Amino acid sequence: MTSETTDNLPGDPLTTKSQVLETGAKAIQDFAPVKNICAHLNAFHVYASDKTRCVEANHYCSHITEDIRQCLLYDTPQPNARLLGIEYMITPRLFRTLPASERKLWHTHEYEVKSGMLIMPSPRGMPDVAWEVAETAEMRDIAPLYGKTYHFWQVDRGDVVPMGAPELMGRGLAGLVGERDRRFGVDWRGKREKRGGIDVEGERVEDHHDHD
Repeated sequence: MTSETTDNLPGDPLTTKSQVLETGAKAIQDFAPVKNICAHLNAFHVYASDKTRCVEANHYCSHITEDIRQCLLYDTPQPNARLLGIEYMITPRLFRTLPASERKLWHTHEYEVKSGMLIMPSPRGMPDVAWEVAETAEMRDIAPLYGKTYHFWQVDRGDVVPMGAPELMGRGLAGLVGERDRRFGVDWRGKREKRGGIDVEGERVEDHHDHD
């Protein structure tokens, strides 16, 4: 699992010149696609090619349409986090239009949601009760969605830069949530209980591959 810092990255710290240039760019450029990000989710992804390997991923997601979301995946929620990969999420309605060969690359989110593994970290100062209501509502929307995930940077094996071909990822392993929960101040067991009533039976498409 990834560490909370990325201080071991190769290269020198940012120079004053680089910091000034970036500050100036922030002041005059728009960054519209990034500003469209509306949700921070945290979950675990397992390698489809090696199911003993699992990586924590912070998802920063945008709604493109009611049927498509796209997420940038980082190893931590810190400013210097490493960009691990991307995940696309689509509705069952759109998933049904895909050919069988393509469906095998997608995984469901029902287990991640109902198990309590998938969380939406709370911003500082937000009352827990109010945030739980908002998070559970978001989980109801995510549960039926299908995800297609690729990681480019295999940080769990110590790669200092992205190496090799992209790796297809699936849903993660429940045994890793304890340390994550301590960092974010949450309890996956409580979330599992609150999400017990989420039902996606009527929306599930059977012809898919979960990468279990």
